[in-house]
Amino acid sequence: MNITRRRSGVLLHITSLPGGTLGREAHRFVDWLAAAGQSWWQVLPVSPPDRHRSPYKSASAFAGWRGLLGAPRARVSAAEVLDFREREAYWIDDWARMARGPQREMLADQVRFEREWRALRAYAGERGVQVMGDVAIYVAPGSVDHRAHPALFNDALVAGVPPDAFSALGQRWGNPVYDWSAMRRDGFRWWIERLRRNAALFDAVRLDHFRGFVSYWGVPATAPDARSGRWRRGPGRALFDAVAAQLGSELPLVAEDLGVITPAVEALRDALALPGMLVLQFGFGPGAERTSPHAPNNHVARRVVYTGTHDHDTAAGWYAAVTEGERRRFDAACAQRGIDDPEPWWRMVRLCLQSPAAIAIFQAQDVLGLGSAARMNVPGSERGNWRWQVPAGALTPALAARLREATEAAGRLG
Repeated sequence: MNITRRRSGVLLHITSLPGGTLGREAHRFVDWLAAAGQSWWQVLPVSPPDRHRSPYKSASAFAGWRGLLGAPRARVSAAEVLDFREREAYWIDDWARMARGPQREMLADQVRFEREWRALRAYAGERGVQVMGDVAIYVAPGSVDHRAHPALFNDALVAGVPPDAFSALGQRWGNPVYDWSAMRRDGFRWWIERLRRNAALFDAVRLDHFRGFVSYWGVPATAPDARSGRWRRGPGRALFDAVAAQLGSELPLVAEDLGVITPAVEALRDALALPGMLVLQFGFGPGAERTSPHAPNNHVARRVVYTGTHDHDTAAGWYAAVTEGERRRFDAACAQRGIDDPEPWWRMVRLCLQSPAAIAIFQAQDVLGLGSAARMNVPGSERGNWRWQVPAGALTPALAARLREATEAAGRLG
């Protein structure tokens, strides 16, 4: 991924489009991005979500979700299916055999997904828009991957994060964790194939929970919450060396290095020359100017900066809820840079655009100035998430023109 070029983009999952599919509205959104001067469209994992609609507990690390299909079900030829099965031999037969539904239909859906996805990618590329995907570090319990490769998982533990300022109980995600020793003995084949698949689908890929490759919070599977977990060693560089040996060392990856980040995590990220992430909402707490990489004056070029991610409040919701001190420090940072828009969410977008970070990404909700009701996900809460959609007609030409002007002023036009 070329992170030396100053570019920007919008985070909007496909399900958040009107209609929530790869159909006409997805192509219209690409047109809007191009008109707005944006070079990146970031999406969440496109794999099948769980019953709560979370794409981070997917039934497959490889399959596309049939719920994203936009076109009417066109006939799929035997030649198309054969070609797809040969290219995706590592996983497709497991998916067709173990997923819910007739095997022929499961195969045909994957061929249709690839057909529609390729068409959308080509349409975006012709308009100067690249697509950034997201690889969730874990899969769902009972997923096809979990059942097809049981020796690669440690079922005595589940994934989570330790207690912190946001949750006294920590977060017990419940995903099965990997048996990294078994994966190493297998040459990390599962991860190599997974990243091969994602490199074919996206122009760049965000690696969710990158710190888990150094060490992860493993929680006993019988524990009711995450407090009894402990840090356990991940594969470290060995995984990425194995991937590079098979796929090359120039994979366009972004390290999601948020949370409890240690010097070892930073060392791995930097040794691999991966851009990390910055989140502006984290940059205005007490003492942030001295201690936080997210504070605007501490940003560096080898990063992707966000107003907020899918796990955070909208900019308007954040500004309404933060302490007076945080609001004052945010306002001062904007004033220091000559940002005087009356709406705080637009000030946040412009602050993001002005960052030294090579790539700036903002939630679509922040461009629209929507409040907390438009939030995509509240971590630790299973219900009510992943359902927000852009109101039809909200992304107007006037809004595109305003964003383009701000993008050009920040030197980020493609």
